[in-house]
Formats: sequence, structure tokens, C-alpha cells
Amino acid sequence: MMKAILIDDELHCLRTLRILLTEYCPEVQLVEDCASAADGLKAIRKHKPDLLFLDIEMPGMNGFEMLEHFVDIPFAIIFTTSYDQYAIKAIRFSALDYLLKPIDPNELIAAVQKVQEQQQRPGAEQYRLLLRQLQHHDQPLRKIAVPTAEGFELIPAEQVIRCEADDNYTHLFLKNKTKVIACRTLKEMEEQMQAFPFFLRVHHSYLVNLNEVTKYIRGEGGYLVMSDGSTVNVSRSRKEALLKLF
Repeated sequence: MMKAILIDDELHCLRTLRILLTEYCPEVQLVEDCASAADGLKAIRKHKPDLLFLDIEMPGMNGFEMLEHFVDIPFAIIFTTSYDQYAIKAIRFSALDYLLKPIDPNELIAAVQKVQEQQQRPGAEQYRLLLRQLQHHDQPLRKIAVPTAEGFELIPAEQVIRCEADDNYTHLFLKNKTKVIACRTLKEMEEQMQAFPFFLRVHHSYLVNLNEVTKYIRGEGGYLVMSDGSTVNVSRSRKEALLKLF
């Protein structure tokens, strides 16, 4: 059983999330609802929760500013937000989890399950990375946080040659001839890479850095030869989009 606190200034959102958790996530024990970040800080110190559902946009003190009160973050966090393009991009880059309002029950179940399955919770450095990105949103994001079994690695995006799906994991092949195994699906990695226009999903199993393509070989879908000598199949459905970029 995970102890959870809900923090959201919109009372109808608190009520809806409480109902959804009660109905779909019996493994989550709700210990307190909070309508402000200030009340959330008090509740966290009182209950020492395992999980926080944290709204981003709140008056007075938003969710990100609330996190700045912690040196270490000993609980898991699922951010809840209406669509905010830059905030969501920063959350993805930091390899953290979020739910879009209105919250879909299936997405809620998946998010809670992911927290339960985490071998290691996100570290304080991931949240510091998130806050740095939000504070300097006028600067381009260059590194991505890649969650691994040991924690996470910060990797410059341009160093990634290709990403290959492996069930619920993704293999990232880098220019220095090393490989990083991310505890993320390829779909999640694709979302994380969206801010970099040089990445393209060319197959259900492959995401490639177009700057590292050295050759395209025609065929039904064809295939790519990458700068490390590897080959990547191109699916028929994605061939046209690829050729347009070339």
C-alpha cells in the first residue's frame, strides 16, 4: 500500500482524482488532499508519503516552486497539469512522469503501476535538472535524462546515433561506441526527443538521429546505414516522411 497526497488548487480536480484513485487504484492510500502548495508542504512533513500527485499551476506557489523546499525528495511524484507545452517538455526531458487533465483512468493506472515498478525512484538531481530547464526556458535543451536500472544518465542528445526498442526498455547507441539501456519504452523516448528535429521514428522498433545517417538503401521500406555502420529498417508507412526530410 502506497501513502499518497494530492495537491491541487482546483477542488473539482482533487475530487475527481480522489474518486479515480479509489475506484481504479486500491493499492494507493490517500492520506490528505491539499488545495495549496503551502498546505502540501505541511502534509508532506506530517505524513511522509510514498507518492505525491502534484499540480503544476497553482497561485502563490506552484508545484515546481514547492519542490525547491526539499534538498532530497524521498517520495515519488506524478505531476498533474493542463497542457503546457514547455513544462511538459521539461518534465519529459528530466525522465519524470505526468498526467494531463482531464485525467484518463487508464493513464492513471499506468502511471501508478510505473511508480510501483520503479527499482529506484528519481533522484534529486533529476528534479534540479527540471527546475534548471524551467528557469532557463529561453535556452535550448541539449541533454536528456535517461532512466536506467542504476538511476539515470544525462546524455547530450546529439551523441545518440539511434534508439532500438526492447519490450519495455530502449537501447541507446552512442557516438562513443557505448550503449545505454533506458527503462523507458521507445514511444516514451520518442516523446522525450520531440524537441530535437533531427530525431525521427522510422520503424516501430527504431528512432534515429538523421544527422548520423550515411546512406539510404531503397526497397519496400528500405533501410538506413548509420555512422557506426549499423543498419536500421524503415517501415513502408514511415518511408515517405523520411524521404521528405532528405
